[in-house]
Amino acid sequence: MTLLLGIDIGTSSSKGVLTRDDGQFVAQAVREHATSSPRPGWVEHDAEEVWWRDFTGLAAELLAHAPAGERLAGVGVSGIGPCLLPAGDADEPLRPAILYGVDTRAGDQVAELTACYGPDEIMRRCGSALTSQALGPKFAWVRQREPEVYGRMRRWYMASSYLVRRLTGAYVLDHHSASQCDPLHDLRGGGWIEEWCEEVAPGLEWPELVWPAQVVGEVIPGAATATGIPAGTPVVAGTIDAWAESASAGATAPGDLMLMYGTTMFLVDVVGEPVPDVRLWSTAGAYEGTYCLAAGMATSGAITAWLRDLTGAGYATLTEEAAELPPGAEGLLMLPYFAGERTPVFDPDARGVVAGLTLRHGRAHLYRAALEATAFGVRHNLAAMREAGGDLRRLVAVGGGARDLWTQIVTDVTGLEQSVPRHTVGAAHGDAFLAAVGTGLARREDIAEWNPHRSTVVPDPDRARIYDELYGHYLELYPSTREVVHALAARQHADG
Repeated sequence: MTLLLGIDIGTSSSKGVLTRDDGQFVAQAVREHATSSPRPGWVEHDAEEVWWRDFTGLAAELLAHAPAGERLAGVGVSGIGPCLLPAGDADEPLRPAILYGVDTRAGDQVAELTACYGPDEIMRRCGSALTSQALGPKFAWVRQREPEVYGRMRRWYMASSYLVRRLTGAYVLDHHSASQCDPLHDLRGGGWIEEWCEEVAPGLEWPELVWPAQVVGEVIPGAATATGIPAGTPVVAGTIDAWAESASAGATAPGDLMLMYGTTMFLVDVVGEPVPDVRLWSTAGAYEGTYCLAAGMATSGAITAWLRDLTGAGYATLTEEAAELPPGAEGLLMLPYFAGERTPVFDPDARGVVAGLTLRHGRAHLYRAALEATAFGVRHNLAAMREAGGDLRRLVAVGGGARDLWTQIVTDVTGLEQSVPRHTVGAAHGDAFLAAVGTGLARREDIAEWNPHRSTVVPDPDRARIYDELYGHYLELYPSTREVVHALAARQHADG
């Protein structure tokens, strides 16, 4: 029996698993870390202190549990993305990494590049409109606002590609991650748009594009010393966390949709051909020949964590108390836009709203309202996916937040069943499986044995009727408060 190591770098924590080549878990580990927000709208990670330190610590901790006589056959990695880590000649990070769509600093550059290339042409070539999620505007921001950094920049990385570079020396990026580098990647053509790359980010070396399960190198001696991974161990390219998570749940065929319950909520609907829509992201899939419609909420678990810290009560207590309340949290309705919002409204200056507060409401009401707000956000995104031409036949729940109360609320709000796999640890498990596929120890279809589905969440008709009415109010709440919250956001930017 051989072993596989998978490690994922998340927004607020990193997770790792050590499995056997049949998917059996040997060990799991988690390390929490902080994001840095030095200014409003900025969200960053220190690549050395967060990405590499978490990886080396998790690798050493997990490999300490390796049974005697069982060798490590492959390593897979994933991480948050798309994000931008500028690096110099020796691959040294030149500044903290600028994270994905939760970092909204490049709004001016979004407008400039959209005007330069035209929204229709960007959609035609790239499959997605430029938003805070796009990487091109972040390149432009560094070039304009931090010219001393850009002047020293030679290469750039996302979390997964940085780890692969440190482990193997290979400078690669997977096709899926590249497909979120708008407007620099041709979605249908599958390559960099060289003339736009040179105009937006001139003078840089661009990574070779590969597929997530492709072996791109072996662990080099220096990395072996730092991590405890034996030198010569094969490493696959990996990808952005949500797509590794979809691989872990087997949501990789047209008609499959993955709901990832985490710090942010992410939705990935697998389609046979690109179906671009300005409200969503159209991307390459985790495997060659597949495409996806993707949606992402800027906050979900981040709000429950905020309430946990604010109230001093643990998740178990808050969940137990919230479960005792009826649908609608006794008259509370929340907009979950605590860090702006990504799809389908794409408004970095949106803000959280709690409507209906009275003196009789307490922490349990707020907690339930937060869970219901994320569920309404999921329904809003699913509606956009259907209208765009998405194929929603099988919904799979994954991620650390895929627990009974939350998944039940989402199912009641959407009216759609969710399948919950045996393992919802998520992207790290997908990393291990991609490593198994890349090294020939598994086939794509073997995920059904690696991670069989254990339960199905079914909507309750009575609760669904209540939520149908509340959803109408939810859709009205954003446009009716937008002007006020934009004014407040402008004040926050000025104060920051």
